[in-house]
Amino acid sequence: MIFLLKLLAVIIIALNFIVLLSGRFYLYKGVWNTYLKGRTGPGIYDLTIFENAKVGKAASPFNFTVVPNSYALTAEEKAFFERLDTRSFLVIENDSIIFEAYFNGHTDTTHSNSFSAAKTVVGLLIGCALDEGKIKSIDEPAANYLPEFKSGGKEKITIRHLITMSSGLNWEESSKNPFSENAESYYGTDLYRLATHQKRITEPGKVFNYQSGNSQLLGFILERATGKSVSRYASEKIWSKIGTESDAYWSLDKKDGDEKAFCCLYATTRDFAKLGRLILNRGKWDGETIISEKYMNDFLEEAPLSTLEGIPNTRYGYHIWLYPTEKDPVYYCRGILGQYVVSIPSKNRIIIRTGMKRDLNMTVEEAKDDLLKVGHPKDFFEYLKIAERISQKK
Repeated sequence: MIFLLKLLAVIIIALNFIVLLSGRFYLYKGVWNTYLKGRTGPGIYDLTIFENAKVGKAASPFNFTVVPNSYALTAEEKAFFERLDTRSFLVIENDSIIFEAYFNGHTDTTHSNSFSAAKTVVGLLIGCALDEGKIKSIDEPAANYLPEFKSGGKEKITIRHLITMSSGLNWEESSKNPFSENAESYYGTDLYRLATHQKRITEPGKVFNYQSGNSQLLGFILERATGKSVSRYASEKIWSKIGTESDAYWSLDKKDGDEKAFCCLYATTRDFAKLGRLILNRGKWDGETIISEKYMNDFLEEAPLSTLEGIPNTRYGYHIWLYPTEKDPVYYCRGILGQYVVSIPSKNRIIIRTGMKRDLNMTVEEAKDDLLKVGHPKDFFEYLKIAERISQKK
């Protein structure tokens, strides 16, 4: 016992030495809110850990119709949901909820973390700013809004490069490495410095390389272009206009600080479904144009890029994931722990899943003859299948 206490003391001293030498003081907050609480990483209920900004709800909420459905999850489906610690699963067709289930204390009023599904909201807000003329063109240089991008080769990076994840910057996208930019952006307190001091290491506009730093930069561009915070602009242009029942909350890097534009929009499952409905209807909400058809057409189009696997990009548009099957193309937002907001226009279907775990992405070897599946999480396809079975039972 004495030996273990001494070993623990040595480890704590060593960790403190590393933090002090590196200046990575965010590690204290990260360790306190993960390992010292029995977790190995961020969770979907981290709202109270951080400062946040309110994203105001709609004055008149839109309510999906709830219709009876006799579908009961099979033993295999229950085991699948349990393995990935699913907290909510919602299937909507033709504006009617045909299946809704909550698990482990999560309810229809619980706010949970979107993680990177928030990136899609940022992509939509870029469209709003373009429609308003606040941003003149998707091909404007980022340097028009961010002075740090006027040199070092970064002057070549445009808004298009950021929104299609092809900026050529050196952001390390890692959910495991505590020294990565991802970890610092989640637990740190100076997002602007972190995001704007990236270096350009490859030619922009060539290769799709998913990096949260791109989304954060778009958040700063939105602030400079509109003169409003990301949360306020999101409330005014989207959240208050799509029938949301509850306020959402966007995590900040510090008190009165900047929104974590790359993640961390907290909302209820049904309100996430309103976002899916907006995408399903290509920017329209009950006859009102929230985002122009022109932008939405580009938003949902595959960016003409190569990928790190060396195959053409078919999986990503303007900050939204695409599964472009010929018959039933699927558009979706996703987060690292399996947050999904799925829109399938051909079926007028919306699927929402929140939870604590996600399967790995499909590789080229695993996809074999169906390369459209490459880069999509394996569990994503299971949710599509379950929703289809639910639909056939209604």
